[in-house]
Amino acid sequence: MTSLSGPVPGSSLSAARRRRELTDSVGGPAVDVLVVGLGATGAGAALDAAARGLSVVAVDAHDLAFGTSRFSSKLVHGGLRYLASGQLGVAHESAVERGVLMERTAPHLVRAQPFVLPLTPLVSRGRAALARAGFRAGDTLRLAARTARATLPPPRRLSAVETHRLVPALRGDGLRGGLLSWDGRLSDDVRLVTALARTAAGRGARILTRVRVLGLGPAGARVRDELTGEEGEIRARAVINASGVWAGGLVDGVRIRPSRGTHLVLRPESLGPLPAGVHIPVPGENNRFVLVLPQDDGRVYVGLTDEPVDGDLPDVPEAPETDIGFLLDVLRSVLHVPLHRGDVAGAFAGLRPLLDTAPERGGTAPRTADLSRRHAVLTSAEGVVTVVGGKLTTYRRMAEDAVDTAVRVRRLPAGPSTTASLPLVGAAPPHVLARLPAPHRLVGRYGTEAPAVRALGTRDARLDEPVLPGYPVTGAELLWSLRHEGALDEADLLDRRTRIGLVPADRARALEAVRELLDGSLLPGSGGSGTADRPV
Repeated sequence: MTSLSGPVPGSSLSAARRRRELTDSVGGPAVDVLVVGLGATGAGAALDAAARGLSVVAVDAHDLAFGTSRFSSKLVHGGLRYLASGQLGVAHESAVERGVLMERTAPHLVRAQPFVLPLTPLVSRGRAALARAGFRAGDTLRLAARTARATLPPPRRLSAVETHRLVPALRGDGLRGGLLSWDGRLSDDVRLVTALARTAAGRGARILTRVRVLGLGPAGARVRDELTGEEGEIRARAVINASGVWAGGLVDGVRIRPSRGTHLVLRPESLGPLPAGVHIPVPGENNRFVLVLPQDDGRVYVGLTDEPVDGDLPDVPEAPETDIGFLLDVLRSVLHVPLHRGDVAGAFAGLRPLLDTAPERGGTAPRTADLSRRHAVLTSAEGVVTVVGGKLTTYRRMAEDAVDTAVRVRRLPAGPSTTASLPLVGAAPPHVLARLPAPHRLVGRYGTEAPAVRALGTRDARLDEPVLPGYPVTGAELLWSLRHEGALDEADLLDRRTRIGLVPADRARALEAVRELLDGSLLPGSGGSGTADRPV
């Protein structure tokens, strides 16, 4: 259990710890497992291996959750979409993993989210009947996964009045009511990855960001410290490649078909009060929806697309105007609120690392929207283990399978995975979280560490102020990220530990406060840039 005066022992990630552990890793004795990639799957693999008692180094060329894992819909899906498309195994696996997150490993980060599917004139009675049957099937999945009814309420039919109360921005003409369903929603996908990495660090794993792999083999990797330019070798008995859409660039024979998912970011005033999320059927598609997702910071996300990506892959993909226009068109089809391109405060796009199932020669490649979300664990002829495919919800199972394979192939002395019952940093039962002496918003982001984050602000009133007027993140949260969550620079703080950077105008306005924090001038008696290295 976390002390109210500080972080979980051994879990803090900082610039000083990074330097020390990088020095120990490069040119040092071989560790049991080297993990490449620190998205959800890579951080999950580092935790899984460390929890089995194996020595672990995990590296990423950028930051925690730099790639796909920060651009999700922030949902922990129960697999309904996959059930509808006949992917029964993926659907059941998703429902099981959703329950693990919500009830055991991360109840502070994942909560039940209500969704309304409005029965507008665009939704035929036949399609409404299919949707209702699908939601009932989803509830059966919940039951099969042994997730409690108290965790996820049952679906039900809504009257037109109830539907409009939950989604006031809906167009009223022809509205027949709605269908209410529930799913899991993360407070923030990056917070999940950060918790995974810190929990792994608490078990002894070395979590090294800004370390680029230049060459990968079964006995380790040649790496470069992106902060200093220095190169060296990290030796390992087993190597797990969890680099997502970039996995094929490190190991031969891995075929990925990236798919781009784009989201819009709307300000709170754009749609008005929104007590529930919204499912909007995509015209002409039987099993695709645009999702409207209210966030704890007041913003609203609208997503998402599913478009193939060809050619070179950017580190940070841009949201094209075609995707933005598509999402706006679907959104406007059900709302009485006029929305225009100027109402889009920001947009973000992520790349899904889908396993390429197209024939080697000839034939027609399926749409990325039709590719299975099942993950695969591949072992190269040299013995490097690569995990690809899957989705955020099933990261834990992907990590477990990857470590199982590495243990078997490289004959490592380790028992079975324990992560299905291993609480992440900050986790506690709901009744414990409800009694913490900290604001509800902080508890939903930091769990049992929320009082310690809050205490930073009480010690210095300047740290208790929002870094951006009208946005809830305080200087204390940024300082906590520097001291305990591995943030190294302004991009880490603005674009990942917080989501201020999703709106470019907000990012620009917050830069000055972030830079003052980084150079230490916000702290009494501070001597400059040592902020990230000092303990609380």
